[in-house]
Amino acid sequence: MILVNNPGSWGHIYAPLQHAPWHGCTPTDLVFPFFLFAVGNAMAFVIPRFQAANNDGVFWGKVLKRFALIFLIGLFLNWAPFVKWSGDSLVFKAWADAKNPGSGIRLLGVLQRIAICYLFASIIAYYTKPKLTFFIAAVMLLLFWWMSYAFGGKADPYSITGFFGTQIDIDLFGKAHVYKGEGMPFDPEGLVSTFAAIVQVLMGYLTGLYIREKGKSFEMLSNLFVFGAVLIFAGFAWDMVYPINKKIWTSSYVVYTTGLALMVIGVLIYLLEFRNAKGAWSKFFDVFGKNPLFIFFLSGFLPRLVGLIRIPGAIGADGKVHYYSAFSWFYENICKNISPDLRAGSLLYALAMITMYWFFAWLLDRKKIYIKV
Repeated sequence: MILVNNPGSWGHIYAPLQHAPWHGCTPTDLVFPFFLFAVGNAMAFVIPRFQAANNDGVFWGKVLKRFALIFLIGLFLNWAPFVKWSGDSLVFKAWADAKNPGSGIRLLGVLQRIAICYLFASIIAYYTKPKLTFFIAAVMLLLFWWMSYAFGGKADPYSITGFFGTQIDIDLFGKAHVYKGEGMPFDPEGLVSTFAAIVQVLMGYLTGLYIREKGKSFEMLSNLFVFGAVLIFAGFAWDMVYPINKKIWTSSYVVYTTGLALMVIGVLIYLLEFRNAKGAWSKFFDVFGKNPLFIFFLSGFLPRLVGLIRIPGAIGADGKVHYYSAFSWFYENICKNISPDLRAGSLLYALAMITMYWFFAWLLDRKKIYIKV
């Protein structure tokens, strides 16, 4: 996520590091569903403990607290640092702009979707047996497909203008609080499309239960690959009538990316558990895995905070001074000049950002500081 979200220039990015324009799936489009799948994997260690304790009060207390914290952290990230430059003055970022009713603070986002998916997946997993959980997940995917087709635009129910969830998000939250990065009010982490994303967590949960039940065995490993291949094929087949699409999180996208997640986790289990292929490469990722939420938050918050400190640059053709932040100065004066292909400089900047955040994660790990919610 850090690599994808921190290019030196959004106008110069290598194709695999971009989201699909609409239908389709790039490597970048795998990051978020894999993250939700991993959330479900982690639940496989927690939910059975709640069930064994048989204390609904403890379960609801823990789950609601975690849901609220993650959601509010995401909302804080959307609003922070609460001020912005307007000309030569710092002004407060209002929840809704009185002068422009269509402008305001976005309500939903990546962390908010994780929070909602975690909440509903936890409830389903806690109150149902695994077979019923799987059945509910399948029904949810089919129901979302039907709703998308039945209530979507007549011309193309799976287009950005035809997706039925957009108007619901606008009606619920107001145009001011819906994402507009697509050139119109449309939220790729909208409430309606989160319905199918919940299944991604449930599939991760069921996979985690299966791995724990079977233990370290080649039967478990081979079944992960077989089921992953089946889901990838099913996702491609479904794509012919219901396109794979991250931005509206179609059911075919859930099936396809879950199949790939099963393949990836199978490869990792084989390398780490069966071959014990651990070394410097795995230690690099270990520190990120020990404080993932905090590092993700920092990667979104720090550039905005640093952006408040302006470094004067050249005077433009309009006669006005152009300002840099420390990060943009680093890109414009160092990274951008390494190659005539500006995508190389943009990638170098992103890699430098990953190195910086890895250093922060390493420091936390060295001091045994682990920030959890």
